Amino acid sequence: MEALVCADNSPLRLAVQAVPEPAPLPHEALVAVRAVSLNRGELRNLETARPGWRPGWDLAGDVLAAAADGSGPPVGARVVGLLRAGAWAERVAVPTSQLAVLPEAVTYADASTLPVAGLTALTALARRGALLGQRVVITGAAGGVGWFAAQLAARGGAEVTGVARSADRLIPLLERGAIHTAVTAIADAPGPFDLVLESTGGAELGVALARLAPGGLIVNFGNSSRAPTTFNVSDFYGRGSVSLYGLFLFDELVRRGNSGTRDLGTLAALVATGELVPQISITAPWRAPWPALQALVDRALVGKAVLNFDVSVH
Repeated sequence: MEALVCADNSPLRLAVQAVPEPAPLPHEALVAVRAVSLNRGELRNLETARPGWRPGWDLAGDVLAAAADGSGPPVGARVVGLLRAGAWAERVAVPTSQLAVLPEAVTYADASTLPVAGLTALTALARRGALLGQRVVITGAAGGVGWFAAQLAARGGAEVTGVARSADRLIPLLERGAIHTAVTAIADAPGPFDLVLESTGGAELGVALARLAPGGLIVNFGNSSRAPTTFNVSDFYGRGSVSLYGLFLFDELVRRGNSGTRDLGTLAALVATGELVPQISITAPWRAPWPALQALVDRALVGKAVLNFDVSVH
């Protein structure tokens, strides 16, 4: 079979290469991949990875062989799942604890946007608990995580402010009622904030730390600015019982056991009923992924980019 593999002297260090067939462990199902979505973290890993390393977290497809231990979905089930690496391939072995069955109403492409972005949004919001009446601000709100987080927070009754480089990028969320206010910098957001979902890092994180309400929480899950953060510590602790939480999704999934299956199922069910709407800005065939990848590098997307796989391999 073939997969997308890290390779020197290739565009964005990525090439289609022949790889061995997966050998599932007893708790893993063999899945034929139908679609994957792209994340900036995967591209960052490609910058420094050794040749031969295989990227890919998000996937949707069909179960070709059920897990030998009897867990997880049966042969033929339509599924969504995630891996720590290697999902950009024709076939993959996926732990059943990170695999959920798809409702028929959910397409493979839409499903593939859910694992990393959707689970990060859901997990980050859950750190706060009840959201009714909470003032929530989301940096990078036009990105994959922000797109889902805004919809989920609004559904929970929060007053949501979205932050993006261009307010125009947030118009679809405003039109859906997922955000109340759109700004281009957190300093312009109507604070103080009960909850900040923060993925920009740098100066934006420093501003957020000084604008929390008493008892407020910042959940940080990225540093897209690639800049260090400096802040006046007294502006932070002086606000009273405020917290900064660092969220790394794969560690969260390990800590919470098989929550991946449950939470992916929840997200897929919301998509099926139209309560959660994915945003796919660009699609491409998986054997020619470079335009979609470059759009992600250039930050030219709202929401997600998806690669579609050949139906013939199934």
